[in-house]
Amino acid sequence: MKFDLDIFNEIGESLSRNKSRTLLTGFGIFWGVFMLLFLAGGGAGVKTMLMKNFEGFASNSIIFLSSQTSQPYGGFRAGRYWSMETSDVERLKTMCPELEVIVPCYNRWNASVTKDDESFNAIIAGIYPEFGQIQTPNIKYGRYLNDVDMRLERKVCVIGEKVYNELFPDGGDPCGEKICVESTYFTVVGLDVSANSVSINGTSDQKISIPYSVAQKLYNFGDRVEMICCTGKSGIMLSENEDRYRAIFARKHRFRSDDKAALFAIFTEQLYAIVENVFRGVNFIILLIGIGTILAGAIGVSNIMMVTVKERTTEIGIRRAIGATASDIRWQIILESIALTSIAGVMGIIFSVMVLSLMNMIITDIDFMVSFGTAVLALVFLMILGVLAGLAPSTRAMNIKPVDAMRDE
Repeated sequence: MKFDLDIFNEIGESLSRNKSRTLLTGFGIFWGVFMLLFLAGGGAGVKTMLMKNFEGFASNSIIFLSSQTSQPYGGFRAGRYWSMETSDVERLKTMCPELEVIVPCYNRWNASVTKDDESFNAIIAGIYPEFGQIQTPNIKYGRYLNDVDMRLERKVCVIGEKVYNELFPDGGDPCGEKICVESTYFTVVGLDVSANSVSINGTSDQKISIPYSVAQKLYNFGDRVEMICCTGKSGIMLSENEDRYRAIFARKHRFRSDDKAALFAIFTEQLYAIVENVFRGVNFIILLIGIGTILAGAIGVSNIMMVTVKERTTEIGIRRAIGATASDIRWQIILESIALTSIAGVMGIIFSVMVLSLMNMIITDIDFMVSFGTAVLALVFLMILGVLAGLAPSTRAMNIKPVDAMRDE
């Protein structure tokens, strides 16, 4: 087939003859592409927004919390309360080599904190410096707690952003300043501006972290442990060892190892997996909606081409009579189909990018854009659909004989 400017003029004339049907079908393809890319970009943005809540969390960590038993065991009734102890930390270190970081934590909620005339109710977190490997801090000023703070039992603290805004309304570097935590003065050594809204022991912005050794003496909880946080070594699926962890605690504290209510074990890898599975399902639904709409548009394109071929029976017959080959006729119909799907698809891509860009301007922290590769794949898919939509009409056009066309006239 000869590809010259005439063929494109003919395509434009053909599409303009069926203007209303062309616009309606083109809008179907345009809307399908827009919905596919807009939902894909929007879904990616929502996923990013949700994952920000887990920002800084180790993806292979466990949190152990003791609770009330739900089954009788060893002469004890159901409903017994028990507490983890410091010895449980050492036992996990000895018996679980796959665990990399194992630290106890202590929380005190709604603690009164004051500085000059400013006051705030904060969460006091007694932690080890290694806790930063479980929930990574984002230090804006100063530093995080260290081993020297623990060993010397220094009365120092790292404050969250909301605590900082309440106690230091004038801003500036808070390091070196004194704050009063329930009648005990602490020196601020760092400001943590982590943005995650989900936290192991309270949201980061409302938390004041102090050395665990200081909290142990200040609140006199002795060897009792409120929470044990752990991370696993690379490549280890910690949830696969859940029964073994439960057995370690159950043997020492005398409760049934299958009593899930007695010991809460929260695996962050499972939380991440839930989020991934949810968005995998959402992406699949988005794909079905978008492709379904595009396919409906492609069927419309095929129908338009069928009508076009029928209306142009005489014209096609005359072209065949004066020397046009069957291949020429086939390619003209297919190119008309490709042109319709591609033009509508490109407009859908452009419009979806514009809308997503507008959303990015409104919500600055989230990226709602689709990748360039996704847009290219959508365009290639549309061109393939254009070819397929034009096959049946082009085959019908090829079978038109000049004699029959003249008789139809």
